[in-house]
Amino acid sequence: MAPALPRVGRRTVEALLAANAKDLGERNLVLVHGQYAPGAPPRFTVTLNGEARRVYVRDEASVLGVVAALHEHRSAAASSDVLVVTTGVDDEQLGWDVRGRAVRRKTLTVENAEVVLQRFGATALDPRMYRERWLLEALVEAEPAEGGWQRVGGVLTRDAALRSLTAERFRLRAVHGSSGQDGQVTLDADTLLAWSRTSAGPRRFAELSATERGELKKWLAEVAGPAVPVLLSLAEAGLGHDALSLGLLGAALRDPAAQPDIVLALGGLFGQVMPRRSELSVFTDAVEGTLTRWIADARTSLDARRRVDAVLDRADELADKAGLTPGLTASRFLPSSFTAQLRRTVAEARRSAAAGEAALADLLGHALVGLRPDHVQAAETAVRVARWLSSPVPAVTGVAAAVRAHVSDWGWVDRALTVLWAGDPDGDLEIGRDLRALFEQARERRQRLDQGCALTLVAWAAHATAQHPDGCLVIENVLDTVVRPLTGQAAPLLLVLDGMSSAVAAQLGEEAELDGWREIVPRLEAGEIPARLAAVSMLPSITRVSRASLLAGTAAGGGQSAEKSGFTAFWKRRRKAAALFHKAAISGEAGHALSHDLMTTLASDAVVGVVLNTIDEALDNGRQGRGTTWSLADVTHLRELLAAARSYGRPVVLVADHGHVLERGSRSDGPTAADDGSEFARWRTGDAVREGEIAVRGPRVREGGGAVILPWREDIRYTGRRAGYHGGASLAEVTVPVLVLLPAGEETPKDWVPLPRELSTPGWWRTHITRDEPASAAVPAEAQAVPSPVRPTVPSGSAPITEGRPSARMEAALPVAESLGSTVVSSEVYAAQKEYVRKSPEANVVAAVVDALVTAGGTMSPAALAAAISATGRVRRNIEGFVTTVQRLLNVEGYPVLGFIDGGHAVKLDVPLLREQFLPKPQDDEADGETDELASRGEEKA
Repeated sequence: MAPALPRVGRRTVEALLAANAKDLGERNLVLVHGQYAPGAPPRFTVTLNGEARRVYVRDEASVLGVVAALHEHRSAAASSDVLVVTTGVDDEQLGWDVRGRAVRRKTLTVENAEVVLQRFGATALDPRMYRERWLLEALVEAEPAEGGWQRVGGVLTRDAALRSLTAERFRLRAVHGSSGQDGQVTLDADTLLAWSRTSAGPRRFAELSATERGELKKWLAEVAGPAVPVLLSLAEAGLGHDALSLGLLGAALRDPAAQPDIVLALGGLFGQVMPRRSELSVFTDAVEGTLTRWIADARTSLDARRRVDAVLDRADELADKAGLTPGLTASRFLPSSFTAQLRRTVAEARRSAAAGEAALADLLGHALVGLRPDHVQAAETAVRVARWLSSPVPAVTGVAAAVRAHVSDWGWVDRALTVLWAGDPDGDLEIGRDLRALFEQARERRQRLDQGCALTLVAWAAHATAQHPDGCLVIENVLDTVVRPLTGQAAPLLLVLDGMSSAVAAQLGEEAELDGWREIVPRLEAGEIPARLAAVSMLPSITRVSRASLLAGTAAGGGQSAEKSGFTAFWKRRRKAAALFHKAAISGEAGHALSHDLMTTLASDAVVGVVLNTIDEALDNGRQGRGTTWSLADVTHLRELLAAARSYGRPVVLVADHGHVLERGSRSDGPTAADDGSEFARWRTGDAVREGEIAVRGPRVREGGGAVILPWREDIRYTGRRAGYHGGASLAEVTVPVLVLLPAGEETPKDWVPLPRELSTPGWWRTHITRDEPASAAVPAEAQAVPSPVRPTVPSGSAPITEGRPSARMEAALPVAESLGSTVVSSEVYAAQKEYVRKSPEANVVAAVVDALVTAGGTMSPAALAAAISATGRVRRNIEGFVTTVQRLLNVEGYPVLGFIDGGHAVKLDVPLLREQFLPKPQDDEADGETDELASRGEEKA
């Protein structure tokens, strides 16, 4: 049997023509020994010696065919056109009459090495390539149609040739993210796994010859990692598109005790490709690493999200078909395992807070946490509510204590209840059942607190006035008590958010901090802890009386005209210009978010008030933010107003006129209680007080002739159904949250102190962490520890704050051994560092920083750190600049002992690194010998 003819493609023909360009001036026939590749173009144009020449290619198997092709060309083609004939006929058979018209008067033999050399523009080939016929043939055949191979200009190495061949055979340049900064294709597991998801990539590889597939597989294993052979074997078997999904399922064999049926099920999925367990483990690790990066991209890219979902959904589908789903509940990637862990977290939280904590820790380790924030929020909220339910039941002893407790603790419960009520975002019945059970438990306790407050409200309202508020901040005193003291440096911006409850204020306060604002509160007496401010509304808690009283600074009632006149009159009496803006006067013209009048007034020295009705209108119109949450962007004009205040250097006071309760599941569109013709949702007049109601009368009651009946239960209403209601006596309605905000970095006004998130957030809400520094880590000494911020006794009637992590506690420091901070500032290394820092802080202040961070588990907000420093008697208003100075003291040789994290919203101390840099190493006894000393150092380093 005659040997197969070498295959000749267009690029080979072009190379032969370029090599024989001089002879093509006299002759226009080229005979080539070989067979023209099927599908290659029979006509094309090349440039030879600067001249465009038309080329015709014929493949002929006989002498007659060659002769006929020549005659046809001579009779029909132009004189400059070139005829190339590929054939297997020997020169002797062709005769001189044909050969004499051909270039070099003979049939040219294709030398692939020369073709490769010419097509790459190389000066020489790697000697190893001459021994690899398959590689030379593949390079000739695979040359890109557009532009050819990239020119090398020197020696073409084997690795460079294989890299170019792989990029072309696999079409890797079409794979997103496959090219590096230099434009070269990146060959790694990430790139090849992404390639496996392309429509034709794996199929193109499977169509290559067995020799080429084997050689490429071997080389790619060397340069791209040991996971590649498994991937390419799957591509050969037609399973390339499922490679990532199959890799995830390989995690089922990580357990050495995996049952035989699991092994068999996986074998069925992998088919003939089934790799050894060690090979599968490597492949699974590579797949998980790639998916981790894809999932990070999916947080900001819809295309990346679709790509991730396609892989994970397919993995779940394959697992379900093979019966592997029950054995993969611990997977960090599968959607089914996420759901299983979410179910477990909520169920365990219902059982106990500790069990819920453990299950939540597992859930938070799942890779899909960042893509499913609503699901994670439901799980975290379930655990938070379980923590709150496990704390002692607080007693309500007065209105003042109840309102303070509500804004700092119980309002966060209301926030949690809203999340629990919404249920599982996917409508999972099992999760929904457990969330509902937790909701009912927490709601029942909250209802008892509302009842207790309502009973004290009756007696308090009978005599409470602005002059004698009985320990409360009443709403008509907010301007004088909170806003007026801020006018010393820059006129404040008062933002009245109609209907903002404590739960909504908690959400907005969190986001404001992330947006570059920090909350401040008036300085309290020694031993008292800073806390978020809250006032008590007028009664009933409706806009007409509460907002008018807030803006006039005295008990009042009326609409917008009364509010404007009252606001300007209040500030006029204090010799301040003031302006109040309502809805119609806020919006600007095209291209401007805020009106010209508003921006002009903000640029002046006048006190500015703006009323924002978004929340209250959303309750009337059946909308409640975005589902269960409110953000700064949800409140129309709020973000723009904050930005304007920042630019003009104004402090901002966010305040409500009253809160609200939400509609939760009433089956009736009509009133839920006998209304006696009441026109108002949450208050009425009359004599008969029913269950869930109280009768109040006194100077604070501005409707009903000074006597009204108010419901304290949230499920009572006297009018038709809406999204939410206000006017009643529940804590969510009568508590008026007050948030005073400064741009981060601005100097804190005199007699004000920062309110760090550690103090504005209840302990049961925060995620628990483990203390970095054990108590035994302190070194013996005679001195007393530097005092840390003191948390005073919880006011009478407020909820005891039970917190589960050290960072949440700001306890009085007891006499203990010398602190780590004191040891650090006493060290020789610290003394040497001080020589390089001008005007370095006092040693006790730096020690307080170290000790506060150690106590907090290594991380604190800047505001909390400022509070820790203030306990030493030193007030640091520019805490960011102060931390930068302390960094220069502690970051020896640039090692990051202290620094900002979370975009500047937290300060982190690396305690082990601090010890390594500043504390002397224990000296080994010389008798122990050099070997023991080295071993000891090795253990210490580990």
